[in-house]
Amino acid sequence: MALLRSVATIGGFTMTSRVLGLVRDVLISNVVDKSVTDAFFVAFTFPNLFRRLFAEGAFNAAFVPQFARRLTAEGRAAALRFGNEVAGVMTAWLLLMTALVIAAMPWLAYGVAPGFADEPEKFALTIELTRLTFPYLMFMALTAMLAGMLNSIDRFAAAAAAPILLNLMFIGALIMLMAGLLPLPGHALAWAVALAGALQFAWLAAACARHGIMVRLPWPRLTRGVRRLFRLMLPAVLGAGAMQINMLINQWLATFLPEGSVSYLYYADRLNQLPLGVVGVSVAVALLPMMARQIRSGDDAAAIHSQNRAIEIALVLTVPAAVALVVLAEPLISIIFERGRFTPDMTPKTAAAVAAFVIGLPAYVMTRALTPGFFAREDTVTPFRVSVVVVVASIALALALMPFLLHVGIALATALTAWLNAGLLAFILYRRRLFAVDRRLRRKVPRILLSAGLMGAAVWGVAGWLEAPLAGPFWLQVPALAAIVALGVAVYFVLAHLTGAATLGDLKSSLRKPSA
Repeated sequence: MALLRSVATIGGFTMTSRVLGLVRDVLISNVVDKSVTDAFFVAFTFPNLFRRLFAEGAFNAAFVPQFARRLTAEGRAAALRFGNEVAGVMTAWLLLMTALVIAAMPWLAYGVAPGFADEPEKFALTIELTRLTFPYLMFMALTAMLAGMLNSIDRFAAAAAAPILLNLMFIGALIMLMAGLLPLPGHALAWAVALAGALQFAWLAAACARHGIMVRLPWPRLTRGVRRLFRLMLPAVLGAGAMQINMLINQWLATFLPEGSVSYLYYADRLNQLPLGVVGVSVAVALLPMMARQIRSGDDAAAIHSQNRAIEIALVLTVPAAVALVVLAEPLISIIFERGRFTPDMTPKTAAAVAAFVIGLPAYVMTRALTPGFFAREDTVTPFRVSVVVVVASIALALALMPFLLHVGIALATALTAWLNAGLLAFILYRRRLFAVDRRLRRKVPRILLSAGLMGAAVWGVAGWLEAPLAGPFWLQVPALAAIVALGVAVYFVLAHLTGAATLGDLKSSLRKPSA
């Protein structure tokens, strides 16, 4: 399957999920007071961080190459035996971890939201909501394993569609809140998270059963393969999760800033996550099993070619998205969120954080395309070492910028250290002769930048011309913004074709010819 086709499959479902996520966030911003959203976002971030670090990031970095290696060299039966062994140990470990975290939450809360300790009601609500949401981790860790197995056999659709269920559960809970059927907004959202985890697990279990790769749950045994998996996971917890660690640190720092700072960063990151999730996650998920198979078959040249094309796809899509988000941050925030509990004074504060976050958007996505170069070779230690440098730099920079820029300083520190992360990963791969920028990518990058820059100028000019309707009532804002976005997309892709940044011939070739 061509890399671009795989990215398109994953990206299509991810886009649906992200759009529903925006609907969810619009409803949250209108229905739930920011004092409750501060508590809930901390509660949701806690299991979500563990999910991204252990379940999706570290687990997939270690599991997918090993599963793919067994699938290629020993056949499906051997790969499934390995999957069974991992499932048994993971389930036992997750049950124990969930019970311990729920019991210890009053103390752990001081680590994730120390700034709330001076507000007893908010602190108590954060503890209670985190206890309700944390079982989500157990379901999602097992879901990540099933997704990794499906991805290893080039079945991407079911796993990419699973997050849609979470947003549908959120939207259902919020509609019930608006109808007066549920009394406590924070608790309703927390229960939606827990139930969505169970539904996502059931969804992927059914998909695995259809494709004949569903695992069983044997008595947990630390076999040689499982021990190797956990040895690889240990450094990958940081190596694959540097951005998630930064997010937790950002939130921790934001609890010391004026009320609403956690929410400003959350809503800003939601816009940043739209292109990041659609492009970055799609590229990483599609690239890792492809590179693992190419490397196992001894075709390093094909693996390097695949990585170049992944970076090219990432830049073609994310550079113009970053430019557009900087130019249109304030009208986007105003139109999407500004109503109900989300007051006009919150818009410029959130928009400033959006503009700071998206400076690092191309780097975030490039990191997703570069880390498979290590993970596919079962090297999780190097990204771990890089992540330590990045996290320390992020903390230092955030602390330096916060006194002057408040929450915007936190967002800007995250963006700048994302470029440090991507640069270090690329440099190390190059030094090891495992990656080199090919002639096609060198030719494309300046043309992508030129096309995106000209598009940004056009969007800025038209936005200024339509300033009155953008600042007017909602029924005028929406068509004005839609027209600007449509114009921006059209201008960019025409310019990209004319400059050679992304031609129709490239697109047809990528969709027709497999990359592996």
